[in-house]
Amino acid sequence: MQTLEEIRALCAALLPGDDAAEQAISRRQAQLTKPAGSLGRLETLAAWLGRWQGREMPRLERVAVHVFAGNHGVVARGVSPFPAAVTAQMVANFAHGGAAINQIARVAEAELRVFPLELEKPTADICTAPAMTEAEFLAAFNTGHDSVMPEMDLLCLGEMGIGNTTAGAALAAALFGADGAVSLGAFWAGRGTGVDDDGLRRKREAIDTAIAFHGAALGDPLEAIRRLGGREMAAILGATLAARRHRVPVLLDGFVCTAAASPLARMAKGGLDHTIIAHASAEHGHKALIARLGMQPLLDLGMRLGEATGAALAVSILRAALACHAGMATFAQAGVANRDA
Repeated sequence: MQTLEEIRALCAALLPGDDAAEQAISRRQAQLTKPAGSLGRLETLAAWLGRWQGREMPRLERVAVHVFAGNHGVVARGVSPFPAAVTAQMVANFAHGGAAINQIARVAEAELRVFPLELEKPTADICTAPAMTEAEFLAAFNTGHDSVMPEMDLLCLGEMGIGNTTAGAALAAALFGADGAVSLGAFWAGRGTGVDDDGLRRKREAIDTAIAFHGAALGDPLEAIRRLGGREMAAILGATLAARRHRVPVLLDGFVCTAAASPLARMAKGGLDHTIIAHASAEHGHKALIARLGMQPLLDLGMRLGEATGAALAVSILRAALACHAGMATFAQAGVANRDA
């Protein structure tokens, strides 16, 4: 993408899912040897996979996990107990196979790729300037967009970046506001990687300051993520949009990942229909964000690590849904009487 207008044009022309594939899957589900609806969301997950893959028999042969990493200038305000250098150190840990996501991706039989995004150059402090210039935003967006291949069967998205729960909370605040008289920072910001009370106060103040500084410009969802987000968040947005274009269903990870994809929901009705939120993060604000998006997470395990760990973990549930859909016998095949026989 060369301009923000190109992104807006793509969002205005999103491809719908495949109704015929979804209906065929539902018809098969009705004939499998089980009471109707007895597998709950496993049944609807199979239909969701087929709808967005455009296949009556979905597959999960090529599952990708993409983790985008970026650094944030707002860290200088003391919003995290960890220094920005940890982002690059964790990227090195990913490369050596030592992180949680390495283990979970292996179990999920998924290919892990990590994308460090100019870690030596943090974004600007969102309290005093836009996080990214338009050129910086587009570069990060395009990295995510171009990482998605049409042959993927499923894409799991996640992030790593010290300070990015502050950016994620600020973006959620800009896109969805807050309930009651509570400040935006107080409503959306949590302890992230473990800030103490003073750190949490600084974090909330930074969010309120940033929202006030950028003002009316935040009414445009793309401007909101450019001004308040990070490079890893721009890349997640780019990957989410590319997945829609290529008919690749997406599992979103936790709070920051969901916030990063949320501008697409604001820019186009049903913009996130090809995505599922893999888990409800323990990070403050995620469940409120999920509710505003009208979505339902697959898991709620008290996780808040990021790194696409929740998204990769949910792959096994999708594999189970597909195994039941493809492998179960129909009533006729098994010689079992259906209730309507």
